Amino acid sequence: MLQPDQVLGGAQETGLPMGAYAPLCENRADTRPSLHASPGTTGKLPLMRTLMFDRLEDRDRALYLRWALADSASHTSRLFWTALTHLGGVSASVVLALIPLVLAHGQLKVAAVQAAWALTISHLMVQVIKRSVERTRPSEAVQRPAHVSVPDRFSFPSGHSAAVMSVAFVHAANFHSLALPMLVFAVLVGFSRVRLGVHYPGDVLVGQLIAIATGVAVRALW
Repeated sequence: MLQPDQVLGGAQETGLPMGAYAPLCENRADTRPSLHASPGTTGKLPLMRTLMFDRLEDRDRALYLRWALADSASHTSRLFWTALTHLGGVSASVVLALIPLVLAHGQLKVAAVQAAWALTISHLMVQVIKRSVERTRPSEAVQRPAHVSVPDRFSFPSGHSAAVMSVAFVHAANFHSLALPMLVFAVLVGFSRVRLGVHYPGDVLVGQLIAIATGVAVRALW
């Protein structure tokens, strides 16, 4: 009988330690419907969903392994991505949202209030989803160390990406001349989370989508 490492190409072929994909294999074995179940209890739709999520998971891991910094990465590269991730972190996003909220007037004041609400709501949503999904950090799942400290145990979705995008999106929507640089900065901060080994690309993408959806809702209700 083939072993999980043989099915997935083996440790030598993937460059990963033996058993790195074991959690993924176990999850698949638990979630696939039995081939002997009656048509009334299972069907093609649950199986298609399982296969779809398996493929997304595999693709997410492959992109992470391609984009995350290796242990041999230069000090300059690590320093750049670390500085970028801290500039767009949750604490920095809170400061950027609160300063104009206290000091600004006019349209900037309106944008600051909207950004504060979007930041708060998106943060709460991220924390609820994290504790519901409980996705393991990539640094543990594929046994590749992260280059910065990990804020918590759960990976999906990215709180950093949601925080910086919620503030950037609201201000970009209010001040169109600043839209491009602010959104590019938010995207790069999200990418830094993958480069530094603390999130999968899918974590970042969903965190950013949560922030954008929250920003749209706050602006629509304001």
